[in-house]
Amino acid sequence: MYYRITVLHMIVTKLTEKYQTTIPAEVRQVLELSKGDSVVFEIDNGRVTVRKALPMDMKYLRSLESALCEWMSEHDRDAYRGL
Repeated sequence: MYYRITVLHMIVTKLTEKYQTTIPAEVRQVLELSKGDSVVFEIDNGRVTVRKALPMDMKYLRSLESALCEWMSEHDRDAYRGL
């Protein structure tokens, strides 16, 4: 009988009053992040994964934004402001 044991490397950071945090150096190295890079937060069943944004991610988000612009009128902002 064999058991597979995975050791999880965990790094903890704090949030500022504005809910901001610094991405630790070790994480930046693993993700090969540089100043000005974007990151993606993927949410699945209460679990969040952080990864470096790829050009394809940015292209998708821009196309999605242009498709949803019909709901960005002043009337819509007023109607949905409290949500």
